Amino acid sequence: MAKGIDGVLLVGARDGHPLAVTLAASGIPVRCVGRPPDGLALPYVDLDNRDGGRQAAEHLLLSGRKAMAVIAGPPAMPGARARVEGFLTTLTSAGMTNVPVAYGDFSHLSGAQAMRWLLRRLPHLDAVFAASDVMAVAALQVLHRAGRRVPHDVALVGFDDAPVARHVNPPLTTVRQPVEELAVVAARLLLNGQRHNPVLPTELVVRESA
Repeated sequence: MAKGIDGVLLVGARDGHPLAVTLAASGIPVRCVGRPPDGLALPYVDLDNRDGGRQAAEHLLLSGRKAMAVIAGPPAMPGARARVEGFLTTLTSAGMTNVPVAYGDFSHLSGAQAMRWLLRRLPHLDAVFAASDVMAVAALQVLHRAGRRVPHDVALVGFDDAPVARHVNPPLTTVRQPVEELAVVAARLLLNGQRHNPVLPTELVVRESA
């Protein structure tokens, strides 16, 4: 700010983060990659995270899974909340309530810890939706060590379609987010001074884990 920055791309801001609040009041052009936190009136480009969660839930419901659980991302991140809300709302509409949710921070360690907690909480679970592929891969490893076969015993769906999703065994069913397009659109909004808020679609990619 002291050196006269022309603009800022703010990526993945969380609720209550002082940088987001400071930038919103600074007068500097800001475009958020992801929905801005705390109701801040900042232009943004976002993914349809809620619909991605819906797609994951519908896929698991159609496959006949009955005891589902969620590994969620940080609740302070609007996008992470939307993924879980889309998933749980769809399950509730289908009559499935009291779905256990364990929270992680998108890291491998947190995904493993969450999966172990869910197995203790719901030993008979037959499906898991993880809000990132990194956490899903960690969950897959924990399930393997626990003697639970994926997808025969437990179906597993991730989110992101990160490169690792194609290289684990079994390959991971996941919700693809168009990362490159998201970055391009955000940069163009900033460079062109546009203030509309586009939301890009997500897409379920079905592989062998669910």
